[in-house]
Amino acid sequence: MIICTNKMEYPLRSPRQLVQKQAMVNSEKERVSLLFVKALSGRGSVDAVSQQMASHPQYLESFLRAQHYILHMDGPLPLPCRHYIAIMAAARHHCNYLVYLHSAQFLRLGGDPLWLQGLEAAPPRLRLLDHINKVLAHQPWLTACSHIKTLLKSGEQCWSLAELVQAVVILAHCHSLCSFVFGSNTDSDLAPLSRSPNGTPPTFCPFDAANGNPNVPQSEHRARRRSLDSTTDAACLKERIHRSAQEERDRLQTLQPSDVEEEEEMIYFADPSLFITDPDFYYQDFARRDDDHFQVFRAQDYSWEDHGFSLVNRLYSDIGHLLDDRFRSVTALSSQHSPDLKRAIWNYIHCVLGIRYDDYDYGEVNQLLERDFKLFVKAVACFPDPTKTPACPLSWAPLKPSERIHVNLLIMEARLQAELLYALRAITQYMIA
Repeated sequence: MIICTNKMEYPLRSPRQLVQKQAMVNSEKERVSLLFVKALSGRGSVDAVSQQMASHPQYLESFLRAQHYILHMDGPLPLPCRHYIAIMAAARHHCNYLVYLHSAQFLRLGGDPLWLQGLEAAPPRLRLLDHINKVLAHQPWLTACSHIKTLLKSGEQCWSLAELVQAVVILAHCHSLCSFVFGSNTDSDLAPLSRSPNGTPPTFCPFDAANGNPNVPQSEHRARRRSLDSTTDAACLKERIHRSAQEERDRLQTLQPSDVEEEEEMIYFADPSLFITDPDFYYQDFARRDDDHFQVFRAQDYSWEDHGFSLVNRLYSDIGHLLDDRFRSVTALSSQHSPDLKRAIWNYIHCVLGIRYDDYDYGEVNQLLERDFKLFVKAVACFPDPTKTPACPLSWAPLKPSERIHVNLLIMEARLQAELLYALRAITQYMIA
């Protein structure tokens, strides 16, 4: 009986299998550690998004590579302008965290602090992006060839095609990242996002708890620790990362303490509401298929694989490969979710954004996704907002934290691809007109 019990609790494995498994665990931990070290060298801290994604290092690597290329590598747009466009995108969803993050980067790269007083303080050329930013964020099916034409033929303020493509990629990237930020925040183990009256930024961001912010209440530290430290190994790794982050911050403060203090003060004045026009414009259910006013976007007519990838890669060198790697990585992640379930989540998000696949049986969506889970997915994908945070679905509770994060990654990438398809189709229509 004892032998039988031992077999049930501790299945026999050969020494070689144990060594191989331990090597895989060590390899994954080192991979995460290396990714975080790279993030530290670029920003001086490990942002909360990277910490959340760390449970899927193979995806995190592709995400960080694409994000770094978009925001920091060669491209037609100046670096400060890229972060300002990111601020505009994050503000549409009232995402304080991303607005603060890109405000800091904007200032570090020499951006004009006056621009952070609001959209009206920005150059007219950047303000021209406001309309397409609004449409892509809330009702991407309205993106039209006329919007592209307006931006490319606006006299002295006109955009080049290469600049516009990079701007569109930044907008779509940040809109979808807002979905991940708020989707992850719905976990009952996470501290709720601070909400302040009258749009006044909070005195701290709860995500800072994991970055060593000394002003964060201890309860926030405990909440973050519960959500992120699923194992003792993860806790040890996190301690190493935090120690490295603190050392890097101390080094930066020693070099230029006055600049850091001035920057921190400026960030708190970057109120997201100052970058929003037409606040009553938001997501509305896509019209029914028999409605002539809105035509369904048929993936067979314009797809990422056959059309979007080649166009974006031609106008913005190499970004197509990096984005494609993200899409492939998130769907290839090993998890308890079946391929059918992952496909149902992806196609459902595209469906509520007006994109349909003729070769897919949408009855599978209702079979595989419970109603409360569908409501959660739709809310995170279509209107992520701290004032509209959806309730956690009941089917969410049994999932491991890494599986919940996987769902949020699927939502983010499906939304990203949908926005890109609408924007790139409009650009294609302009080019062949």
